[in-house]
Amino acid sequence: MVDVLVAGAGYGGLSATMFLAQHGVDVLAVDRHPSTSVHPRAAGQSWRTMELFRYAGIDEEVLDSSPRARAGLRITVAASLGGQVFHRLYDDTSELDVSAATAMPYGMAGQDLVEPIMLRRAEKFGATVRFNTELVSFEQDDDGVTAVLRTAGEESTVRARYLIAADGGRSRIRSALGIETDGPGALSHCLGVLFEANLGDRVRTDVTDLFYLQNPHFTAGFCSTDTPDHYGFAPDYHPSKGESPEDFTPERLIEMIRIATDEPDLEPVIHWTAPWEVAARLARRFRSGRVFLVGDAAKVTPPTGGMGGNTAIGDGHDLAWKLAAVLRGEAGPALLDTYEAERRPIARMVIDTSLHNMKQRMHPDLDVSGLTPAEDPMAICLGFRYRSSAILAEDDDPARTENPFSPSGRPGFRAPNVTLPTGESTVDVLGHGWVLFSDSTWTPAASDISAETGLRLDHHIAPPATFGLTPGGASLVRPDGIVAWRSPATDDPSGALWNALAQLLGR
Repeated sequence: MVDVLVAGAGYGGLSATMFLAQHGVDVLAVDRHPSTSVHPRAAGQSWRTMELFRYAGIDEEVLDSSPRARAGLRITVAASLGGQVFHRLYDDTSELDVSAATAMPYGMAGQDLVEPIMLRRAEKFGATVRFNTELVSFEQDDDGVTAVLRTAGEESTVRARYLIAADGGRSRIRSALGIETDGPGALSHCLGVLFEANLGDRVRTDVTDLFYLQNPHFTAGFCSTDTPDHYGFAPDYHPSKGESPEDFTPERLIEMIRIATDEPDLEPVIHWTAPWEVAARLARRFRSGRVFLVGDAAKVTPPTGGMGGNTAIGDGHDLAWKLAAVLRGEAGPALLDTYEAERRPIARMVIDTSLHNMKQRMHPDLDVSGLTPAEDPMAICLGFRYRSSAILAEDDDPARTENPFSPSGRPGFRAPNVTLPTGESTVDVLGHGWVLFSDSTWTPAASDISAETGLRLDHHIAPPATFGLTPGGASLVRPDGIVAWRSPATDDPSGALWNALAQLLGR
């Protein structure tokens, strides 16, 4: 018997596993693959993801994992590496000053480097992760989930109180639950290629160099990797025209790489190829009873914008702290309903913005009518807003985001990036439990509630104006760094805080 069974050990599954284990939850993760990803896909960690990694204590290891992890990002839309440039989106994102919004930098490590770091941290926290193990079937009842696992041809049964489906865009668990998806579905088909070659000054070595190639002969993506002289190349192929991955022989791929790099005599060494589908799908529900969808099982988004993997990590973190609170008896079951309420709108925003990006960068003929407007990447990462019963909102502002450089401190948004009187940043004190920011008049209330309930509730003195408070007010921040509630000065801090927590935790 385990508290939580996680099916899938990609970004979403490992994120959930790592953060559940950090909260002391007994968690078992299984994955049918032999190991973590060997492909550097989903490279790049947003500022928000780096905050979450800071909470887990792996931010520095991720940044140290490769030379480019701390480097910037150049994004170019062009005919070829040395050909006509149609548009340059970024020249070097390391020049962006985000200090007013977050204390964390952007990361550029590949998924093949980050997943092992997450795995080691999850196991250090006490999680069990089994590869070469497939979830064959499951049944749920009022008390839990019974799953059949298969390892090396032998089947076993495990009982869990909850199941997390992190089994990818073609999630068998989602299908078994009868959860349908919305969206345009398949948009294009690509052949992922990893190759080795000396490209000289065709690419920059001080940044991650990403190209969207609109060449007369093909459309493709091209990107540097964490390994010097190793690159990713992803040309489209067209099943509607009778094309298949088998048509892309090594000789044909070499010729395409030569065209892409403007190096007619290049002799690239191809190390790996695999087909993949670029698609956009959003699950209609993120929960069915005791089963929750995270990552690509919940949504599939085009890679244009680099938000898919980051959103999966955000899913895992959001669900983990809520499951932990319910399992510890700190919160009522209603808290688990807020996972879908908060994360599904984020997924919709990410999908629609990625589709707008895809039209701009890769496929000008893509129909984006009917989509919600594209959001600024900084606003998606750091200015997003949650709405659910785990937020005591003060207004009915319908905006999905706010300017992260001018944070309001309102409930539903990230806590403002503030340097506290102790010299610590808010990111240094968040991520492990509930945190109350106020003056000293609220200190006894926070201490008493923490002592009486066992709930981790830390208190820090903070300038009220930085949290959008009047003198004597307080801001209550959730374990995910999101402001849950604000209060003006009151004669009964203890009563106000008790009442707020009871509502937020569904008690």
